[in-house]
Formats: sequence, C-alpha cells, structure tokens
Amino acid sequence: MTWSKALKDTVRTGLTVERTKLQPLVAVRGAAGVAIVIGVVLWLATPTLAVSSAFGAFASALVTFQRSWRPRPVLALAVAAGLAISTFLGYMAAADHLAFAVLLAVWTLLAGMAWAVGPVSGMVATQTVAVMLITVTLPTSVAGALLHAGIIVCAGVVQAALIVLFPIRPWGLQRDALADALAAEADYARRLRHDPVARFDAQPLMDARSAAELTPRQARNRPRQLGGPRGVAERLRPVLASLADPVVGAPAEGPERDHVRDLLAAAATVLDAVARSIRWGRPVRLPPEVMAVLEGAESGSMLTGPARRSALRLIALLADAVEATDEPVKEAPPANGERPRKPPEGTGNSKEKEPYRHLLRPTVPRLVPVGLRALRREARWSSAIGRHAVRVAAVSLAGYALGSALPLGHGYWAPMTSVMVMRPDFGQTYSRGVARFVGTLVGVFVGGLVMALAHPGPWVCAALAVVCIGLMYLLMRTGYSVASACIAAYVVFLLGIAGEGWSQTVEERVILTLLGGLLAMAAYALFPAWETPKLRDRLADWLAANGRYSLAVLDTFARPAERKPRRVREALLDARAARQAWDDAVARAQREPVRHRGISRSAERGAEAALATMGRTTMLMEAHLPDRDATPSREAEGFAAALRAALPEAVAAVRERRDLDWSGPLQAYAAWQARVDDEGVAVRAAELLVDALDELAGVLSRGPGGRNRAARR
Repeated sequence: MTWSKALKDTVRTGLTVERTKLQPLVAVRGAAGVAIVIGVVLWLATPTLAVSSAFGAFASALVTFQRSWRPRPVLALAVAAGLAISTFLGYMAAADHLAFAVLLAVWTLLAGMAWAVGPVSGMVATQTVAVMLITVTLPTSVAGALLHAGIIVCAGVVQAALIVLFPIRPWGLQRDALADALAAEADYARRLRHDPVARFDAQPLMDARSAAELTPRQARNRPRQLGGPRGVAERLRPVLASLADPVVGAPAEGPERDHVRDLLAAAATVLDAVARSIRWGRPVRLPPEVMAVLEGAESGSMLTGPARRSALRLIALLADAVEATDEPVKEAPPANGERPRKPPEGTGNSKEKEPYRHLLRPTVPRLVPVGLRALRREARWSSAIGRHAVRVAAVSLAGYALGSALPLGHGYWAPMTSVMVMRPDFGQTYSRGVARFVGTLVGVFVGGLVMALAHPGPWVCAALAVVCIGLMYLLMRTGYSVASACIAAYVVFLLGIAGEGWSQTVEERVILTLLGGLLAMAAYALFPAWETPKLRDRLADWLAANGRYSLAVLDTFARPAERKPRRVREALLDARAARQAWDDAVARAQREPVRHRGISRSAERGAEAALATMGRTTMLMEAHLPDRDATPSREAEGFAAALRAALPEAVAAVRERRDLDWSGPLQAYAAWQARVDDEGVAVRAAELLVDALDELAGVLSRGPGGRNRAARR
C-alpha cells in the first residue's frame, strides 16, 4: 500500500462515526461523580483545586467504560491511585525543567511498556502521563502536591462509591460475553445449513473464556447462569461442524441432509433462546415445534453412523445448555393446547456433562509479577511494544521542549496530544491523530462560542463541563473524533472555572493539538514497527499451534486409555490464540504503507485458507474422540509420529521462505488408508488434513505446483 492510500484510509477511519449501543445510565452515573467532585471542591476550596479534582474524577470514570472483566470499583480506585502518584511526582519535579524532563521520559517509557500487560493497562498508564504533563503549570510545594494528589484519590473513591451504591446491570459484561458466544454458535448453525464448511469466528468464545476468569470474591457471587453454559458452548462447536460436514457427517444431498438442516435450525433456535435468557436473566422459552424436532431426532433412525452419533451428542448438549441456564425449563404455551414437552435427555456420560469450572483471575496485588513478566518479555528491540515505548518517550520529550519554547501558554497540550493518540500500531496512531485534531477543532469552537456569547461564571462553567463529559461518556464508543470534541469543550469550560480567557485557550489548543498530532505521526514514520515483515513468523506460529492441536487429538485415537482432555483443550486454546494473532497482524499490515516482503497477498490468503482447514479438520476429529476403553489405533499413532517429525522443519521452512516437505505424513496416511478396510472418522479426517498440508505447501512453494504435489502424484 502506498503512503497516499494509507493516509486516506486512516483519515477515513479516524473520522468515521459508528452507530453503537449507548449506555445512558452508566454515562449519567459517571457524569454525576464528576459533578459531585467539582461542586464540592469548588464550594469548599479554590477553582484551581476544582480543575485538578475534575481530571481525577474524569479519568476514574473513563476507565470503567473500558472492556475489562475486573470489577468497576477496583478499576476506578486503581486509576485514581496511579493518577495521584504521577501528580505528586510531577509536582515535585515541575520546578526544575531538567528533573521534570528526566521524570517524564522514564514515566512515559514505563507507560508505553504497560501495553504489554493489556490495552486497559496501557490506557490507564497513558492517562497518568497526561495528568503529569498538566501539573507543570500548577503549584509545586510539597503541601500543594499532597493536597492535589489526595483530591484525585478522593475523586476516584467517589466514582467507586457511586458504582457500588448504584449498580447498573451487575455482571452485564460477563452476561453479554457468554450470550454473544451462544448467539455466534446459533448463527454458525444456521450458516452450516447452507454451507457445510462455513467459517466460525472463535473470538466470541475467547471473550467468553476471558469473562469467566474470576477473582475468588467474584466466584462466590457469580450468578448461576454464568456457570455451565460456557463449557457447553465450547463442546457444541465441533459437534455442529461434524454433523454438517459431508465427509464425516451426513451425505451432501438426500433425506439425511434435509434432516440435518432441520436439526441445525432447531439447535440455532435453542441457542438463541439460551443466549437471550443469559443476557437478560430471564427464563428460557422454547417453542414446541423445536422440541418436536429434537425429540424426533433422538427417537428416530433417519441418521446413521457418525452423523447419528453427532446428532445425539448435539441433543444432549442442547439439553445441558438449557438445564444449566434455567431449571426447570419453561416453554412458550403450545398453540393447540397440548401439554408442553420436556427437553430431551442427555446421552453423554457424566464426565462430559460436567460444567467447566471458573478460571482463576489474579487479584490486583498478584497481578504485579504477571505484569513484570510481560514487561520482560516485551523489553527487546524487535518488540512492537518496546519500540512504542521508546517512540512515545522521545515524542513526549520533544513535545514538552517545543511547547515550552513556543510563546504560547499551556505548552503541555502538545506532548499530551502525542501521548494520547500514539498506539503500538500505525493505523490506530494515524487515525487517532486525525480524529483528535478534528474533534479538538470542533470542541474548542463550540466551547469558545458559548464562552464568548454567554460569559458564564465559574458555577455555570462547571455545569457545562459536566454536560460535556456526560456526552463524552455517552458517545465515546461512536468514534474517537466525537470523544475528542467533547473532551476539548470540557477542557475549555474547566479552564473557564479558573478564569482563563477563552479566546487564547481556543487558539493555543488548536495549534498545540496540531503540533502534538504531527509529532506522533512523524515519530511513527521515522521509527516504525511494521507488522508486514512479520507475517511469515505469525503464519509459522499458527502452523506450529495447529500442529500441536492435531497431534493432541491424534494421540487420543492412538492411545485412548491415556486420553488427556486437558491437553487437547490447551492445544485448542493455543491454536485459537495463534489464529487471532494472525488475523490481527493481517489487519494491521493491510493498513501499513509497506511493500509486502516475504509473502504475497495471494499466498497469504491461500495459506490462511489451508491452515483454517487444518484447524477445522482437527476439530472434526475432536468431535469423535474415542472412549478410554476403545481399541488403540496403530495407524493413527504412525501418522501422528510422521507429523510430529515433519512439523518443526515445516515451521522453520515457513519462517525462512523454503519449500515445505510433507512427504512423511503423506506416506503415513497412504499406509493408514491401505490397512483400514472400514474408513472411520479419523482416517477420513486425516485425508482432509493431508490435503490442507499439501495446499499449504503449494501456496508457499517457490516453484510451480510445489514438490509435495508432485510427490503425491
């Protein structure tokens, strides 16, 4: 992609305003916290202290809108503590420009590295840098520093108290995550009716798993509906795929396929009903015609072989999902007055029906060593996070120096803008830079116009600031440009509380915001961390993770008595994470003004399709894992051994741009197929697996056709 096209795309993205679900009650609660803090401090103290408290209240409420699974009060208190520390240190060093510059560089470097812990940690750390920059214009005595830091902590306490006293839809994020996962599987079931090999985006399942990570205190108070359905949702996906697949399930055409379509439609209806029940905490309601389809499939003999086993397993899992969500099951009243039917009984064993336990999330103190390990992992020159930290530290220093040198007040706005818009990837940095400038231009114009026409007093300015921040909380998910406009007007009114002239504020804000945005963009252009050259590494990581997943499943067929569901589960999670890392890398690379090096667009798409098929084929085998007392498969063991031997060399070949050699797995599969008379699910899925490996070798081969295609012929 050329620079001109990349810039056009980032401008379009930055100025896009999206339609999204609003949370008015949560926005009102956050704005009320800001109003309480500003009003009390303005009443009891000075306008300067009121402005300082406003930043603490604003940031403490802002973090609660982030997508984090931790309790909202904990987030508000954590960000207030971080802001108080950065404020105190900034006050102590503000009198000496050199000392403040050193402090700013070190603090900004650490804040940039905080993105290694997670996006919420990175955002909170960025807020602390912004507040530290603001403090250079305020009093620098020890008593004043302690007072301002204490007020910021109190602002965070007020926001946390409001969250506790006025809870709005408790466990709402966790409910939405689990409901979205079930709704995604319902949509998957519907798409499988028409496309038996439809792709499934595992992101909702990954989000549901993250939402299930609870602290011990959360686990004691978790609603019952958030327990078992997640485990059922995880087991449903391979069963749905296995039932619909024409190779290991029902034939592509005929009565069995029609029956499978009816089953998939009924499963989608049940999953949607369970999702609605979890999302809103209401009883499950199922129409009687759906129950008739499920009961007919359980008692009838329309399906045979693996397809029937998948159908029975599907019915059992749907019954488990309904039972785990709402007990007893409540149905919609039948139109003909018949007695409601009971859900079908499960056919799985007790171990398979056991719900997943909640996952342990470390408390905030125990998160410290986790964060330190993440920092050590990213503290290297090749890391995008590490380069981002160096970049943002250098830009903050340059912006601070330029802002101080220019004959304008509020010079901290330039470095603050740079820090707020910079992200570890090119697309977000440039789109946020454009959005920040345009939003600031609109916000200061509107705020300045109101100040010029109305000449409001301190209390009216405080009320207008609260209105602006309430609008920001309400509209922040619609786009960064909208949020920036609200924040700009908010700052204009805050400075109006302190009695500063609005005309100078508008001019300074626009000029310094433009300067800060240009610094951020120039820094990424001069010191980039492009994702495009790393695509082959991401692809190799995905191949390695898929290979471990396939080996875990094949080993179960080879040695059923040593069956280890935990190993299969962990390998599946690793494969999902690698797939997500690949998708994210491709999305970032597509917006970068970098020529593709190492892999072409066509090879990229072909390799993605091949590895997606490899993962899907392994999932089909997972849906038919043998019991512990099943006969071991020597053929599966031989195929697994050949794949295990070839995998490391293949991963290295992808990284080093060499041809892949799958001759060992291909020969093992040929031997397996020759020795097996009755082709079961495993050998049929193995055929799909070697086809996917062969396709991967073909699209990445440097020669026409690839050596493996020739070897197979």
